[in-house]
Amino acid sequence: MIVHPIPPLYDKNSRVLILGSFPSVKSREAQFFYGHQQNRFWKVIAALFDEEVPNTIPEKKALLKRNKIALWDVIHSCDITGSSDSSIKNVTPNDLKIILDSSNIEAIYVNGKTAEKYYKKYTEKIIERTAICLPSTSPANAAWNMEKLIEAWKIIKKS
Repeated sequence: MIVHPIPPLYDKNSRVLILGSFPSVKSREAQFFYGHQQNRFWKVIAALFDEEVPNTIPEKKALLKRNKIALWDVIHSCDITGSSDSSIKNVTPNDLKIILDSSNIEAIYVNGKTAEKYYKKYTEKIIERTAICLPSTSPANAAWNMEKLIEAWKIIKKS
């Protein structure tokens, strides 16, 4: 059983909440979201807002806060082999009320089908809010190139 080691990133000005499934091995080692160099999350977010791709954790936090984006994951703890989403078992979801009660989230997005699956299974009925599923920024999602990802993710700017 692995417990999620990264606290949620949000503040009172957050308007958009993006949820992944559970941090990868690289993210757990880095102690921050989307820590694997091949994950395209930071490149996509930077491109959407015409900003430089952040390299450090403070730069990543600043990018999200400037653009009123909150970030966390659906899963609080689970059994997982490495970073394999397909191996996830014995899920305990994160309590999103910590974010929702202290910010002004207008829209919730999930990064990929695994996050969507666990959001629908554990979270949606509790908070009574739907989430829009965006294509995963994971390198495993090879069917989506950067151009297609950026186009699909533009929806978060409309929230």
